[in-house]
Amino acid sequence: MSGLDTVIGGKAANPEQVKRHLTEAARLEKSGDRQGAVRELRAAREMSDDAEITFRLAYTLDLLGEENEAVALYTEITSCRKPHLNALVNLAVILEDRNELGRAERLLLQVVETDPNHARARLFLKDVQASKDMQVETEANVLGGPNVILDTPVTDFELSVRARNCLKKMQIRTLGDLLKITEAELLSYKNFGEQSLVEIKAMLSQKGLRLGQGLETGNRGGIRKDILEELKAIVPEAVLNKPISSLDLSVRARKALQLLNINTIGELASRTEAELMGVKNFGATSLHEIRERLGQHGLTLRQLS
Repeated sequence: MSGLDTVIGGKAANPEQVKRHLTEAARLEKSGDRQGAVRELRAAREMSDDAEITFRLAYTLDLLGEENEAVALYTEITSCRKPHLNALVNLAVILEDRNELGRAERLLLQVVETDPNHARARLFLKDVQASKDMQVETEANVLGGPNVILDTPVTDFELSVRARNCLKKMQIRTLGDLLKITEAELLSYKNFGEQSLVEIKAMLSQKGLRLGQGLETGNRGGIRKDILEELKAIVPEAVLNKPISSLDLSVRARKALQLLNINTIGELASRTEAELMGVKNFGATSLHEIRERLGQHGLTLRQLS
């Protein structure tokens, strides 16, 4: 997305200087230096109250994985009398990822009411409403009630020999077991390929379920909470509740954890290596660093059965 060098509106103390910062930000962004672009956009924002500058800063921060700051900026320019429509959409997308479906839906409805032909808003609204309906149905009939569906053996479904064998080796026996595992974790296993993943996702979809659903904090009685309860038997709860910042991690590792919305040591220990390695730009060095920091507290990343 370009156009930074043409945005000059708002009340700038020095319009020409604002324009220079925006032009340089556009150049840096085009060359792939997003950190530099953020620096220039911050400088421009200090001199102008143009919502478009704030939007561009929030968008670039979001791309860099600085989601919390991006949310704060998007919220700033959507809380006024005439909210920035694209900021509403982008904020809604982040909220959907955080499983805040109700709030995401309200923001998208606000966009559609203002601009009925806003293609992105209409598309995302459809997805959010579908996810919301699915969440209500599964929470009412599956996660919060009898475990009849969750206890259904995966062998009851028509799967290829390869998919069956892989699930057997992973000791995944029921639909409930599949709700405790993510796509990244499945794909990390030897001989488990994209075709097997497609089969399994289709199988779950028939029941209104999806991989990793039981690990989402938004689900009532989520399995992630059970994992944290188990960890309390290993280390004091006070340790589990310590913020990630106390681990003194590198910038790259911190950004990866931010993308996964991991805020405490306990939440980190409830994750698997595959979940972390599935994050873009997260490599072996960051994994070793996190293992080492957790080890200092008597913890490890979650091991699959």
